[in-house]
Amino acid sequence: MPVKAVYEDLGIIDYKKAWDYQEKLHQEIVNIKSGKINKEITNKIIFCEHPHVYTLGRSGKENNLLINDSILNSINATYYRTNRGGDITYHGPGQIVGYPIFDLEQLKLGAKSYIFKLEESIIKVLKDYNISAKRIKGATGVWIDSKSEGNLKKICAIGIRISKFITMHGFALNVTTDLKYFNYINPCGYTDKGVTSIKYEIGYSPAIEEVKKKILDHIINEFEIHLLYF
Repeated sequence: MPVKAVYEDLGIIDYKKAWDYQEKLHQEIVNIKSGKINKEITNKIIFCEHPHVYTLGRSGKENNLLINDSILNSINATYYRTNRGGDITYHGPGQIVGYPIFDLEQLKLGAKSYIFKLEESIIKVLKDYNISAKRIKGATGVWIDSKSEGNLKKICAIGIRISKFITMHGFALNVTTDLKYFNYINPCGYTDKGVTSIKYEIGYSPAIEEVKKKILDHIINEFEIHLLYF
């Protein structure tokens, strides 16, 4: 029997509100698996965008946020320390954020295989836009050799949490993102690597809904999921 998942698009949503929603869905699956709830497990694929926000992972360093509260307020951004892996990143309009809430035992996947499949899904999306993307050793996420500058740049950040074999948090793909917001941090803790977007690389703004559809299709195929629309 194929693993089932429900797709839900939350639109533009406050970061903390989306985080709380993930925690609720995660706990529901925990309760189902422990027998507290008699219900079939249905995995979730959540897409959204966030207002300007910086988030720091469990192992991240506070000094990778390069600005103080006063400047945060002046650029209409918020800041959260989270329970995901990875260091600091930025979320904002024009960036598609994906939060898969997956039971890895159902999918028969370990953490490394899960991350690999997430990366592979995004790499295939970028190929649809004639962008050649890749992984780099020791650095989670999706990277490209930027055509305009000729150096390595991250186009999709990945930071996850897995508890009781259930995933939270996920990926953030820069589509039409305002890249200047990355100037206020050391993205993912790096000081020697840049950040880019689909728009920057191809020279025009693809429709966000079009990109979401491509991501969803590739995730479904990569994870061999039977999709149920919300």
